[in-house]
Amino acid sequence: MRKEECFYLGKIAKKFSFKGEVLVFLDTDEPELYENMESVFVELNKNLVPFFIENSSSHKNDFLRVKFEDVDTEEDADAIMGCELYLPLSFLPKLEGNQFYYHEVIGFEVEDQRLGMVGKIVSINDSTAQPLFEVLNGNVEMLIPMIDQFLVKIDRENKKVIMNLPEGLVEMYL
Repeated sequence: MRKEECFYLGKIAKKFSFKGEVLVFLDTDEPELYENMESVFVELNKNLVPFFIENSSSHKNDFLRVKFEDVDTEEDADAIMGCELYLPLSFLPKLEGNQFYYHEVIGFEVEDQRLGMVGKIVSINDSTAQPLFEVLNGNVEMLIPMIDQFLVKIDRENKKVIMNLPEGLVEMYL
């Protein structure tokens, strides 16, 4: 399994018991969806390695208490501490309407209701307080805030994100 075929689920945050149990921080709005997993991919030395889960349960909102097969001691748990967890993209629940996963809209065209075609989404910058669409128009890269008030429609069929952008935002780049 390649990392490009997976999504980031979370990170092994700390040990929970002397029997190898760990607490996994889940990077999701719905941690309950991931309580009954059979396995996950753990990134070890830049490789995704399948780890099978003996049992798991919710622990304080964003954490999952996990007992992996063959992780039976504190030393075993230390070896995977801080590692990132991944699942195949096919495990993501289907989103509808104007909800979308970031990876899903890469390559979509951005269309403004006033200006028409603005450019193509090449990536998403979520390292800022407000996530941004990175849109390419020819050689010009634009940063367009992902604000619900700007978003009119996600047209999955035609691979378009239709927006109602404030006057001057696109013009500032061109």
